[in-house]
Amino acid sequence: MNRIYIIDVTNRDGVQTSRIGLAKLEKTMINRYLDKMGVWQSEFGFPATRHETNYLNANLELRRMGAFKRIRLSGWARAITSDVEKAFNYVPKTRFLNLSISTSRQMIQGKFRGKIKWRDILDSVGKSLDRAYELGAKDVGVNAEDASRTKMQSLIRFAENAKEHGATRIRYCDTLGYDDPFTIYDRISELALSTGMDVEVHCHNDLGMANACSIAGAKAAVDSGVNAYINTTVNGIGERAGNADLVSILLAVEKSSGFAGKYRLAGRIDLKKSWKISNYAARGFGIPLQFNQVAVGNNAFAHESGIHVDGALKDHRNYELYHHEEVGRGHIEEIDTGRQITTGEYSGIKGFKSMAGNYKIKFENDEEARTLLELIRYANVHTQKPVTEDEVKFIAKYPDQARKIMTVSP
Repeated sequence: MNRIYIIDVTNRDGVQTSRIGLAKLEKTMINRYLDKMGVWQSEFGFPATRHETNYLNANLELRRMGAFKRIRLSGWARAITSDVEKAFNYVPKTRFLNLSISTSRQMIQGKFRGKIKWRDILDSVGKSLDRAYELGAKDVGVNAEDASRTKMQSLIRFAENAKEHGATRIRYCDTLGYDDPFTIYDRISELALSTGMDVEVHCHNDLGMANACSIAGAKAAVDSGVNAYINTTVNGIGERAGNADLVSILLAVEKSSGFAGKYRLAGRIDLKKSWKISNYAARGFGIPLQFNQVAVGNNAFAHESGIHVDGALKDHRNYELYHHEEVGRGHIEEIDTGRQITTGEYSGIKGFKSMAGNYKIKFENDEEARTLLELIRYANVHTQKPVTEDEVKFIAKYPDQARKIMTVSP
């Protein structure tokens, strides 16, 4: 059976969201959590963008060192040869890419304003794909921006052209959240059957249907005999009204009546990592989890009505589709209301040693401790937030890569 692969785009689409963002260290930690969760690929940034260079190169270095065990790290660029060349110039070890260009009549007329014709789009995609493989890419997908408003025959021709130049899959971008689950199923079925290409589904939530459309689109691809790839972001954070939510999509594939046991996720997904990654992203973006957020919100497993409480206490399956422990919940979080020693940009060695001891971090000597403290100070300056335990442990284990990640040189 064909599989459903998860490509998380938090570190590309999520960080493009207006008025919020993640520091490079936080993006790295998201990659780490995604890797531990078993997500197939992270679209980890923009290799043609200069301020991403150190972060991207350091993360690829960490991948080679084994800090990431399973996840693929893929870049995003415009389907323009100059952007492809920049990407490989700035990040030479780039091996996985998605190249993007608009395809709808609306975009060609309203965005390009006659400067780019349909023939130019096909030509640019072909040349950028050829150049990417010449420079060392192993796997390149092509994105049809605004695919949901692109005429089907044009979309098929676009995909066939990309396939001729080595594209491994086409990303069907419902850029404005225009599709519904029924239209996207029909359109992706026709696209997959006509081209034989694997299909990526990238949905936005402007009409509140990103999760439903993503699942329907993936079903269409698998039903049509190709692999499906679903783009997600942690907590659904994304441009405007957001993207498909990572945890919701994973649960939908594994638990919903039409998917469970019938459609398979690629790899081994550890749903128990849901709580940690969702809370870390909420903290990083500065956007609290919604009260009713799927699986990880405060009310996801809360019961008050007498009938519901009685039923849940007898058997959780009466009023809970899955157990809270399956998504990493059930632990008791203790809050220290006494003395607290925190570490930040102005911390001293004694306070840092106290905190490091709580985290079971050991030093060979004071010099090593002071070197790590200096990096922790920079981490605090870098994120403008208290440094988390996982961040401290990461920096202690990979100090050289952490230094590179936190270095942004204009």
